[in-house]
Amino acid sequence: MAETGTQAPLRAPGLERLLLNINSVVIGKEDAVLRTIVTLISGGHLLIEDVPGIGKTLLGLALARSIDASFRRVQFTNDLLPSDILGLNLYNQKSQTFEFRPGPIFSHVVLADEINRSTPKTQSALLEAMSELQVSIEGKTHSLSEPFFVIATQNPIEYHGTFPLPEAQLDRFLARVQLGYPSEDDEKTILKEGDLMRKVKTLEPVLSCDDVVALQRRVEGVRIAEPLLDYAVLIARRTRCAPHVKLGLSPRGTLALCRAAKALALIRGRDYCVPDDIKRIAVPVISHRLLFDTGLYGLARVRESEAAVEAVLASLPAPA
Repeated sequence: MAETGTQAPLRAPGLERLLLNINSVVIGKEDAVLRTIVTLISGGHLLIEDVPGIGKTLLGLALARSIDASFRRVQFTNDLLPSDILGLNLYNQKSQTFEFRPGPIFSHVVLADEINRSTPKTQSALLEAMSELQVSIEGKTHSLSEPFFVIATQNPIEYHGTFPLPEAQLDRFLARVQLGYPSEDDEKTILKEGDLMRKVKTLEPVLSCDDVVALQRRVEGVRIAEPLLDYAVLIARRTRCAPHVKLGLSPRGTLALCRAAKALALIRGRDYCVPDDIKRIAVPVISHRLLFDTGLYGLARVRESEAAVEAVLASLPAPA
């Protein structure tokens, strides 16, 4: 659900610089970049469901460089093991002790590329990290650095040899976005720019990791009035009885919707939410959490879920 109409001016200078920095290399994807930043400062994680070659890695690397964060890309395959992501204990013969060697999960921004190509056991290795900011290995808990942001990708076209993410895993992602193919003019601009991956490596940070953590704390202080809470609850309840929906929005999903709306309000320079904040973020936050009985998959499933959320929003009057 793309944002339309005249956008309110950004009045959060740090966030404005962040958006401009990323948009300088991720060309023509302002809505997707905005939703990525909403997800980041909400303290959530992002699922990008789209075809290869449209800039998913570019987006993750541009974000990491813009906030001066560590970045790791993990290519998920069916032979990937949990220890390949989390790390493992290795025996040091010199000290005659076991030493922990951290895996790529110990980074600020982790790109889990084609996550649905790994086995459920490997997919579930991310669950504790995404929800609790820690991992447990051989009975010992290791804390992750803040901010910690997972960007997972999957191809909605090619499903041969994949393991679809279960609902419990999908529910851990605050939002799902699509980048889509660029417009004709944007694609021409990309051709003129040349190697954007080389350009992204020259990006200068505009925020620090501490700044991002501070913004996440500020999101918690954004006010959301009682009528808007009622509106969010009505949206959730309406999804649970929508046509062909087997599984509607969970309470965790409703919490995510409110948190994302508060983050969008902060980006827009407000310390309070308005109905439009919920409406603009509802599709990316809700759609991947719905389960249907129609048996559709791939892009058809994505379109079906987004259309269902849009129909719910159209059926409910927003509070004044």
